[in-house]
Amino acid sequence: MNNKSINIYIPDLPTEISGIRDMALNLWWNWNAIGKKLFKEMDPYLWTYVEHNPIKLLRIIDKQRLNELAKDKKFIKLYKLAYIKFKNYMSKNKIDKELPVAYFCAEFGLHHSLPIYSGGLGFLAGDVLKEASDMNLSMVGIGFLYPFGYVTQDISPDGWQYEVNKEIDKDEAPIMRVLDKEGKHLVIELPFITPKVYVGVWKVNVGKVELFLLDTDVEQNSPLDRQINSKLYTPDINQRLRQQIILGIGGIELLKHLNIDYSALHLNEGHSVFALFERIRYEYEKSNNLQKAIEYVKETSIFTTHTPLMAATDVYDFDMIAQHLGEYWKLLGMDEEKFLSFGINPEKQNGFNTTVCCLNLCKYKNGVSKKHAEVSNKIWEKVVKKDSIIPITNGVHLSTWINDDLNDKYNVLFGEDWKQLQNNIDLWDEIDVIDDEFLWNMKLKQKAKMFNFIKDNIRQKWSNSKRVNEGFKFICEGLLLESDVLTITFARRMTEYKRPTLILKDLERLKKIVSNDERPVQIIFSGLAHPSDIPGKKLIQQIFSIAKDPEFKGRIAFIENYNEFYAKYLVKGSDVWLNTPKPPLEASGTSGMKASMNGTLHLSELDGWWIEGFNGKNGWKIFDKNEDKEAEMLYDLIENELIPKYYNRDENSLPTEWIKMMKEAIKSVSPLFNTKRMMEEYREKFYKPITLRINNV
Repeated sequence: MNNKSINIYIPDLPTEISGIRDMALNLWWNWNAIGKKLFKEMDPYLWTYVEHNPIKLLRIIDKQRLNELAKDKKFIKLYKLAYIKFKNYMSKNKIDKELPVAYFCAEFGLHHSLPIYSGGLGFLAGDVLKEASDMNLSMVGIGFLYPFGYVTQDISPDGWQYEVNKEIDKDEAPIMRVLDKEGKHLVIELPFITPKVYVGVWKVNVGKVELFLLDTDVEQNSPLDRQINSKLYTPDINQRLRQQIILGIGGIELLKHLNIDYSALHLNEGHSVFALFERIRYEYEKSNNLQKAIEYVKETSIFTTHTPLMAATDVYDFDMIAQHLGEYWKLLGMDEEKFLSFGINPEKQNGFNTTVCCLNLCKYKNGVSKKHAEVSNKIWEKVVKKDSIIPITNGVHLSTWINDDLNDKYNVLFGEDWKQLQNNIDLWDEIDVIDDEFLWNMKLKQKAKMFNFIKDNIRQKWSNSKRVNEGFKFICEGLLLESDVLTITFARRMTEYKRPTLILKDLERLKKIVSNDERPVQIIFSGLAHPSDIPGKKLIQQIFSIAKDPEFKGRIAFIENYNEFYAKYLVKGSDVWLNTPKPPLEASGTSGMKASMNGTLHLSELDGWWIEGFNGKNGWKIFDKNEDKEAEMLYDLIENELIPKYYNRDENSLPTEWIKMMKEAIKSVSPLFNTKRMMEEYREKFYKPITLRINNV
């Protein structure tokens, strides 16, 4: 890929450790333990202060400290090993000689220093790029740089969620400006959009994969147009449509501008739907045959849908589409009726439906779990052929999400090449030989880290607080949580269908459970409600209200501002991961996979991925059409299964039955629900057939 980029400013480093700069500017370090260790060793206190952001670390670390490190033999040894591993990783040639897959998504969750994600969709997209890099799979990512990212959550003392918009510091985020031939920031014109819009181009290095981000905040645009991509999932429907037009059409234009040819066009959700039309336009220009252009795009395009909710798809008024693209469809050899027909839902012709359009213009379609594919085929049965939406169950990037102790143990147990073998089920039988004491001490260590993290955040907020009644709020945020108590965590988007308050159904019974002095239980909640989701905000307020009640002894907590940074502590440190969606509305749900891989036991509604993952020994399930009975089932499990297994100890003070389930969770989930398995499925079922089709043209 021929493009030049300018690195953000990082002060000069001593020659002996100058390679640290290269590692800081590539997110490779974020999923390689030695990379994380290297930056931590530079200054452990400062590493915590900058929230594990190496670029910020290098910008503020004392020059004298850098000179000391350059002469420290122990550090130099660590640096050389890390740099050798990084250079060796980056030098491996792509196995696939074919053209790259162009992977489009509205959000990418890669690191909290680049908050261009809102939740699971973004984390999944970020994990896809990391795994493509690990597998030497040729891929290029296309997304948006949102200057104000997604909202930051601010909970008032009465429990109401407010949203704060914090601007991304582009000098401290892992992004670089792509340069034009004159050495200036590359800005490209999108001439087919009414009115004209310009986008600046940024790049993120994700191992060997490049992610390009579009940015309308450039001086060539009007003040209004500069704000088009200011926020992720803007509530302004007109600006949201413009975002999606620019992401789709602008993304394809960018690839052409950079001379990046590609094979498959993979749309992760329908937000980049207009990339399909721009690709049709390009093919139509070459052949002057509209039907041939449409068929080519269909045969080489992939659509991954992530929601089983018809109401959650984007639908735009026909007039709104015409306002922005009224001249565009003529360039495709279409009239208005033909263009709009691709996005009309036969069952509800209320506008241009982006999901329907993707289904119509992509031959390859998948849901993100077996159940989700089944539900999606039913929802869209008037749009797609029977069972044409196939299941490719989501996975998570194992190297990113497992704790360092497990990573080190696997290096010893399986050999350092174990990540290449991670979806070999037989390999994971070796988990049974891991010493019970090691596994339990690992969990206690991760719990201690989690609670220290929670309380350090509270301390920081308290020191910055101007509100005298903030202290009581901190009790609701986990000030009284204890590391030796059975800890259940519910951390995900706060919305009605996810039912975060199912466990609060019978408060008197729950009160007895959590306040038991001999075998107590504590529950952590965390997650954002969408800014316009008032019922979701009321759920948070309800949780806060209960957390305030002294009769619960401070054992109900809501952790503010859940993000990727918080997630890594919670999935590793919690004892139980709770998931209670209303079936069949959980498409997949990847956080439970991350938890199970760390020995955190999953307690979930039998929906999404858990239908495939649950084996009767690696966690617990709840299921009933009656919500009251489900709540009762949940309490029964906590009282009769979780509490006895957690608190019953052998002569060595180890909960052997609990540890047995931890091992089963790790060995049953790790090989089947990782991104390597998932990406191999995408390669075999979608990418390879498309490559063969292109080569045979």
